[in-house]
Amino acid sequence: MDLTHKRSIAVCRVCCMPSSFPGIRFDSEGICSYCRSVSPCAARVHARQAVAYEKRFRKMADNAGGVGDYDILACYSGGKDSTYMLKLLKDRYGLRVLAFTFDNGFFPDGAMRNIRNVIGVLGIDHIMFRPEKRLINKIFREALKKDLYPPRSMERASAVCLSCIGLVKYISFKTAIQKHIPMVAFGWSPGQAPVASSILELDKKMVRKMEDAIRRPLATICGKDINRYFISTYEYKSCDKFPIIIHPLGFTGYNERKILREIAKMGWKRPAGTEPNATNCLLSVLADHEHIKRHGYHPYVFDISRAVRDGYMTRKEGLAHLKMKKNRKTLAYVRKRLLYGQK
Repeated sequence: MDLTHKRSIAVCRVCCMPSSFPGIRFDSEGICSYCRSVSPCAARVHARQAVAYEKRFRKMADNAGGVGDYDILACYSGGKDSTYMLKLLKDRYGLRVLAFTFDNGFFPDGAMRNIRNVIGVLGIDHIMFRPEKRLINKIFREALKKDLYPPRSMERASAVCLSCIGLVKYISFKTAIQKHIPMVAFGWSPGQAPVASSILELDKKMVRKMEDAIRRPLATICGKDINRYFISTYEYKSCDKFPIIIHPLGFTGYNERKILREIAKMGWKRPAGTEPNATNCLLSVLADHEHIKRHGYHPYVFDISRAVRDGYMTRKEGLAHLKMKKNRKTLAYVRKRLLYGQK
């Protein structure tokens, strides 16, 4: 029985999927089609996979120490998850880490303080990359007005965040290639990147195809100027092997309360004005607000619901992450800076 359009069923009784999510169906018990498709032994499978991937990564860490000065480039946004990831890479695995931060221009002051504190406590080298303000804001303005990417991509994130994350990914890959760093790490939660994708070895052809899916829509906005943020033909040819992509939080056990306790010891504090899923960026407040208005569901709902189904958070915790209080102050501040160029 499909209850998708019945007002009495708003959110799945097991996870957090709403009836407005594309293609979702509820049965007579109010349980969504995603929950019904999960195998009863999925949790045990994920636990076994996590052990296997962690063992594999430990071996990679033990054998690290190649040609370059660093073992791994860690994409560090200053948010809670990437902060915890940075600590794991340095303290648990003993890697030579280069932290890489993409400053999109909308970091609150508190996020910048967190970044400085954590980098100082861990004693890690750090690169802060700031793209040209005029160009990056032009991308964000267009992304607020229309869906730049295919519908399936838009189910997982707003067009603004997909553009920003895409730039982070390919500038970090480009940097790793230039510096001969064999691994690139991201602080994505298991809901965003499941255990099975926590260590990814991709060939150049696959990377180029993935890269084009982001670069082409952005080129319609910025023209050739966008190419400097993506991997050049020369860089593709010059690297013998593409850097291995690592999502450490997929195999190290994800517990948000534990993460917050651990990073607080390094001086990390939640910045004012941010929302639960992006503790480093004010722009995401506006991006999420506009996505909900246009599509009728929170852009993080797919990832949060998967985290609930996989046992990384309770349904109550998941629902708390999806509550959107209208932060008028942050919305007004971001609109002024982005749309009108005011500080």
